[in-house]
Amino acid sequence: MWLAIKLAYRNLIGAGLRIWLNVLVLSFSFVVIIWMKGIMVGWDYQAKTDMTDWQIGSGQFWHENYDPYDPFTLDESYTQIPEAFRGPMKKGEITPMLIVQGTVYPHGRMQSVMVKGIEAGQNVLKIPSQKLDTIVDAVPAVIGQLMARNMKLGLGDRVILRWRDARGVFDATDIEIVEIFSSNVPAIETGQVYVPLLKLQQMTLLEDKATIFTFNESFASKAGQYANIDNFVLKEKSELTKSVDDMIETKTVGQSVFYFILILLAMLAIFDTQVLSIFRRQKEIGTYIALGYTRSQVVGLFTVEGAMHSVLAALVAAAYGLPFLAWQAKVGWTMPMDVSEFGMAIAQTLYPVYSVGLVVSTTLIIVVVTTIVSYWPSRKIAKMNPTEALRGKVQ
Repeated sequence: MWLAIKLAYRNLIGAGLRIWLNVLVLSFSFVVIIWMKGIMVGWDYQAKTDMTDWQIGSGQFWHENYDPYDPFTLDESYTQIPEAFRGPMKKGEITPMLIVQGTVYPHGRMQSVMVKGIEAGQNVLKIPSQKLDTIVDAVPAVIGQLMARNMKLGLGDRVILRWRDARGVFDATDIEIVEIFSSNVPAIETGQVYVPLLKLQQMTLLEDKATIFTFNESFASKAGQYANIDNFVLKEKSELTKSVDDMIETKTVGQSVFYFILILLAMLAIFDTQVLSIFRRQKEIGTYIALGYTRSQVVGLFTVEGAMHSVLAALVAAAYGLPFLAWQAKVGWTMPMDVSEFGMAIAQTLYPVYSVGLVVSTTLIIVVVTTIVSYWPSRKIAKMNPTEALRGKVQ
């Protein structure tokens, strides 16, 4: 085997520019596949991290009637804060949120919003709720940058908020924007107004009531003990991030087609090179057999020679790919379009994440496929007549 590797290496080095063109194309496949896969892994990591920090924490408890996609369920999606939650609430491990439907009137226009009451002192989510302690002669409110941009609102602006209380009576008041935050989670920005929890409970006549509870990582290990308490249903983090998982899985399937095309082009070049090599080197093949090589050994030699394309390609890919991939991991890849309206937790700039498993698996796949493609045309050697091969007249 060692002799076959040495002969294969010498044959490749002596083959000239044609071999290095194949190696360059194959190395390009290495780098592009690892980069694009790193983008997907980075998106997955960023999206789940941002959702954890800003929207879902380490999990949530939902009222059994609550459906985030059906605002008509909000009138029945609240109940008294369970006594079992009060201890973790005092420790800062869990924070309640009351959600009601409302309407704001910015610049004479009407816009439906979700009014969310949140504790000013909570630290489970990154939402700057501490600003809700600001003393103003209106209801202090915090909104996201997307909503501020869409409604042309700024810090200190006032707008009328209308809502319906527990008795079905409509009421209205002024709210003042005391903070505008920016996140990578459009779901917590678009059409969302955050006000103090106690104030919203008073406004809606829903004292001491809540719709959902969000908990932090320290509470996650014991969250199962509180499942189905007083009409609240436990929502695990994996369930809350399922939409991101489904989207990434869909994108990964689409990328697989691109991977296949890249590998197909590289393998086609190697296949053609092997076929041409066997046709032009008939005398050399006959000489090997005449010197005592078995046909299987000659087939193995040409297979190793073809497979060595992937080894050289990996070395070439490392030469220019490592600096490129490291640079991308540092500066990220900025989307060529505005992704703020996608509704998904996706940053405008994605930072690839590369793992040892990703690099090793990509390398192994390409090496195995290259070996198979190299072996396929090499099987013809087993059918050659040594005498005719030495004369170079094998058809």
